[in-house]
Amino acid sequence: MPKAFTPKIVTANDLLKGDVIYQTLDGWSRDLADAEVLTDEAHADLRLIEGSQQANSVVGVYLADTQVIDGLPTTTHFRESFRAKGPSNYNHGKQEVA
Repeated sequence: MPKAFTPKIVTANDLLKGDVIYQTLDGWSRDLADAEVLTDEAHADLRLIEGSQQANSVVGVYLADTQVIDGLPTTTHFRESFRAKGPSNYNHGKQEVA
């Protein structure tokens, strides 16, 4: 029996800056709160294809599991939390600010 579809978001990396980005209704955002939450498998597949066709601006497009908590999308896998923090070396990117 196939696994039931769970909510997803489309995520990738910005081709020029390398930052994690999330597909929104009308583009891409660096803020997970802006991500479009996809609850229909066919629609998620379509949005994944649309994102993958933007090879001039994004790389590594894929669907990530998510859940909505207090009205905001939250990733469910530690990999996504790790990616969102940026490079793992000190004094670089987002971790420099945190």
